[in-house]
Amino acid sequence: MSVMPASPAHIEQIYRDHSRRVLATLIRLLNDFNLAEECLQEAFIAALRQWPQNGIPDNPTAWLISTGHRRGIDQIRRNQTVRRHAHLVESDDDPSTVEADETPIDDDLLRLLFTCCHPALAMEARVALTLREMCGLTTEQVARALLQRPTTLAQRIVRAKRKIRDAGIPYKVPDQHELPQRLPDVLKVIYLVFNEGYSRSEGQHILDVSLVDEAIQLAESLARLLPHGEVFGLAALMYLQHSRRDARQDQDGELVTLEQQDRSLWHQKDIRLGLDWLAQALRLTPVAPYTLQASIAAEHATAKSANDTNWKRIVLLYDALHRQQPSAVITLNRAVAVAMRDSPQDGLRLLEQLNSSKEVLSYHLFHAARADLLRRAGDLESARLAYQRALTLVVQEPERRFLARQLRLLEEQLASRS
Repeated sequence: MSVMPASPAHIEQIYRDHSRRVLATLIRLLNDFNLAEECLQEAFIAALRQWPQNGIPDNPTAWLISTGHRRGIDQIRRNQTVRRHAHLVESDDDPSTVEADETPIDDDLLRLLFTCCHPALAMEARVALTLREMCGLTTEQVARALLQRPTTLAQRIVRAKRKIRDAGIPYKVPDQHELPQRLPDVLKVIYLVFNEGYSRSEGQHILDVSLVDEAIQLAESLARLLPHGEVFGLAALMYLQHSRRDARQDQDGELVTLEQQDRSLWHQKDIRLGLDWLAQALRLTPVAPYTLQASIAAEHATAKSANDTNWKRIVLLYDALHRQQPSAVITLNRAVAVAMRDSPQDGLRLLEQLNSSKEVLSYHLFHAARADLLRRAGDLESARLAYQRALTLVVQEPERRFLARQLRLLEEQLASRS
């Protein structure tokens, strides 16, 4: 045992650094999400009582797991469910003897992440459960992040845990042959967490840095535990996009487009980290979707100005991305890139191909992109109608103000012509 004094602030830091690892192992040992969470809290309460007098253990993670495990066994016994949980209780063994090796604990973190992101759960439940269990956010914090009522969010998490139990969803890392099918679900959840922070669904602000940071930390943890090209690619993509955070709104909170952003505000450290992750990804999976998206983001991040952007390469990357992951949104982004490479008219012709997609027609950015290209092409009346349509669909307040401002400028231009 060390003699290092343990202040409440120090124990709080240990909670931030180690609580998810402790929880992941307790879930495996106790086979119960809710009981593991209770025992995690009891273990830290015990630490707050004992560590200030006795000092911090040499291996605080193992101490917390051992303490939480003993609390769990005691509660199982108190609830007279020993028979149902007999596989958890060794009558003659001391339950404090928990494996302190770091490798099993890391494996438990992977088990927890893959369980939270299991395809049997609805996507909304996967995101909520990942934020709650992997990131350690409170139910109220998750509800606020996902713009839901705490009671609704709590019910969703309870239902997800019940489904994990009732459906017998295994608490394990998928076998090697299953991993290619399961990993994309995990990466999708992490990227959804990132996107909810990077571009809020609703509200006055487009950015929630805390959610973005959680997503990036999840990706980096996953990369350490499971080195894989697409994990590296996702980390690269998030760092490169997040590097622009201080340039995306001006001092009045107004939205600033990528073309108009002050690039001196971009975070060069994040760009370097993103490029490093991308280099690792390209060595392994040069044509995978997140790696391709990161390659597109890298073109923007390394261009000295908007005019220096290599739109030719970006279009080629979108071509490859569409072959890997065809979707209306990728087609939309590719059309905008073609317009920047060639002409607004070329981009508009590609957008016309999306007119039959109900998903795209209800997407405000489709109409906003079309309005911008129509404006650049000189068709101001059609641009005005497209801006009006985008305004009926937009939810985020800064985007609404931006579109309203663009429409107002356009209408002034039309009035000056008459």
